[in-house]
Amino acid sequence: MSSTHATARRSYGTGSIIEINGVYFGKWRIGDRQIKRKLGPVRKPGTRDGLTRTMAEAKLRALMAEVTAAPVTERITIIDAGTRLLSHLEAMGRKPSTLRTYRSNLHKQIVPRLGDRPLGRVGREDVELFVAACTRDGLAPKTVGHCVGLLHTIYEHAIRRGWATENPCRYVDRPAATRDDLTIRFLEPEEIEALIAAVPDNDYGRVHRALYFAAVMTGMRQGELLALRWQDVDWPAQRIRVRRNVVRGEFGTPKSNRGRSVPLADRLGGELDRLHRASAYQADGDLVFANPQTGRPLNGNSILKSYQSALERAGVRKVRFHDLRHTFGTRMAAAGVPMRTLQEWMGHRDYKTTMIYADYAPSAGEVDLVNGVFSGTQREPTRRAGTNPSTNLRPNRVNSDQLEPSKPQ
Repeated sequence: MSSTHATARRSYGTGSIIEINGVYFGKWRIGDRQIKRKLGPVRKPGTRDGLTRTMAEAKLRALMAEVTAAPVTERITIIDAGTRLLSHLEAMGRKPSTLRTYRSNLHKQIVPRLGDRPLGRVGREDVELFVAACTRDGLAPKTVGHCVGLLHTIYEHAIRRGWATENPCRYVDRPAATRDDLTIRFLEPEEIEALIAAVPDNDYGRVHRALYFAAVMTGMRQGELLALRWQDVDWPAQRIRVRRNVVRGEFGTPKSNRGRSVPLADRLGGELDRLHRASAYQADGDLVFANPQTGRPLNGNSILKSYQSALERAGVRKVRFHDLRHTFGTRMAAAGVPMRTLQEWMGHRDYKTTMIYADYAPSAGEVDLVNGVFSGTQREPTRRAGTNPSTNLRPNRVNSDQLEPSKPQ
């Protein structure tokens, strides 16, 4: 990388402008910290694009005034900035469940390890030590990544507000996911039947039985299932409308922030019909999977205990309730459902998330192709003269009179 520095001597405290690969950068110091900011591309002679030297000087002075006028970074601590960020996100309508996770990571992971340190006293090395400490304490790579992501967001918010001048997280590597993080767990058909058969035949059991069926046959998240109302079950159209989500008794929108609908299979429709007839809560606005005694959403802890007990009675390997959603995803992919359709059914905001099921999708003709190549009966395809038989990509360096004539077919 070549760079051209300004040659004129400048007064102390006025900063400096350097040119690197056709881009102006400004540098100045605040106390013992050096600040560097991109000013813009250098204007080429005869064009109107980019900055002249005079324009770059003006932009540098404006940036210096803006940063210098900001509150000193020593006055705002990480916990102060984090708390203000959470208040801002709450005002912007961020989901309560998301805010709860942010607040937990801030107070349980970030503050205990970085303390009440001012924003300006945390550098990249400190963040790297934070990552190492979290990993050493046994936090999963995904959790560590979420904590670094939150710290990064705190600093970006602080920079926009003028509380900080640099983001020490910007160039910190996050831990890579482990093999377990990338493994999809799901139930086989016989395991699903065993799980359903192990559910007790009582008021709560009827609700749990239908809940497991719905999780496996719709791929809906637990919070979406618990927020489902009878008016969302479209019997004539054989669709289930996913409109709400509930977490710890608080209702909100689904994770993707928009509604969707999923097919209502015949077997699930029959199970929901039996539950509706047996339920004391049959109004359109009543919850489908309601607590049979109160009509309120089922408690997450009680669902977990009942689910784990049913798995144990059924002799089925321990998988999470969320893995019932993975069961739907893998089964639908294996049945040939297009990935885009599956994305809509499962409510994934990002197509990349749906692609975790792509390995289970069949590809027409691939097995027959491999079988044909290695069966020993495949007739060798006719090649053009002068091609490499092993790659069929590069011509052999031989004369044409050295080639054998093609054998008659």
